[in-house]
Amino acid sequence: MNDFSVHRIIGRGGFGEVYGCRKADTGKMYAMKCLDKKRIKMKQGETLALNERIMLSLVSTGQDCPFIVCMTYAFHTPDKLCFILDLMNGGDLHYHLSQHGVFNESEMKFYAAEVILGLEHMHRRYIVYRDLKPANILLDEHGHVRISDLGLACDFSKKKPHASVGTHGYMAPEVLSKGTAYDSSADWFSFGCMLYKLLKGHSPFRQHKTKDKHEIDRMTLTMNVELPDSFSKELKSLLEGLLQRDVDKRLGCKGNGADEVKEHPFFAGIDWQQVYLQKYTPPLIPPRGEVNAADAFDIGSFDEEDTKGIKVKVILYKAG
Repeated sequence: MNDFSVHRIIGRGGFGEVYGCRKADTGKMYAMKCLDKKRIKMKQGETLALNERIMLSLVSTGQDCPFIVCMTYAFHTPDKLCFILDLMNGGDLHYHLSQHGVFNESEMKFYAAEVILGLEHMHRRYIVYRDLKPANILLDEHGHVRISDLGLACDFSKKKPHASVGTHGYMAPEVLSKGTAYDSSADWFSFGCMLYKLLKGHSPFRQHKTKDKHEIDRMTLTMNVELPDSFSKELKSLLEGLLQRDVDKRLGCKGNGADEVKEHPFFAGIDWQQVYLQKYTPPLIPPRGEVNAADAFDIGSFDEEDTKGIKVKVILYKAG
């Protein structure tokens, strides 16, 4: 039996909340994602909640990846389904983009390299992530990245998915094309969209700040992205390769997966073993002792006394 002392709330989602918690026997801090069973049932989210649990298990089994938020435990109480996850208190890249402003090529390259290794870890396990965007890239206290929120991830080992899921402005054309099967190819397109956002502050398919989802989707399916002259030749080549509408021509989709992206001239000089060991210096170190998130993480009113001192003892699963 293992005890966790639950502390303050650090986030809120569609099915529940995320709390900081401490494991009693080691004193180590974790994030506890608590999904409300009634809310899940009311919103018919059973499949989504179960899927996240399965995806977390798949990426957390065997050798841990330092670039994915992994699950350490899962358990339930009469009212809640809970995941114990790595605690990331450095905020997400969407937040830091709003505070720091756009990143330069060198800064973006650091985040790109670490995300590539996270995607590689998933793809080797036949998982397509399907929701790559700055808001889902968390930073640890040192500024290294972790891909988070695997609710939309999918196992394609036996059957390729064909559902149109993800975030508009980041979804690949094959994901938007109803009935079209796809695999990890979709993540490399989203990766290109995310890199563009880090550099320019918006998706390449969200022109004139439009919020019309249909227009964003239409442009994703039809528009050739014009890259600024300020981008280096190598960067233009990288983004052109990633943002190919034709899957067979897309970088990362020609048979060698992540290796194709890692070997692109934009990443020349990168020592990938050093990336894996987190030896490169992050461009941004999150301020310590601060909540690196939007105002109270959009938490709303919350009485910290509601959870202080709660003990949880029903451990059903331990990742190993």
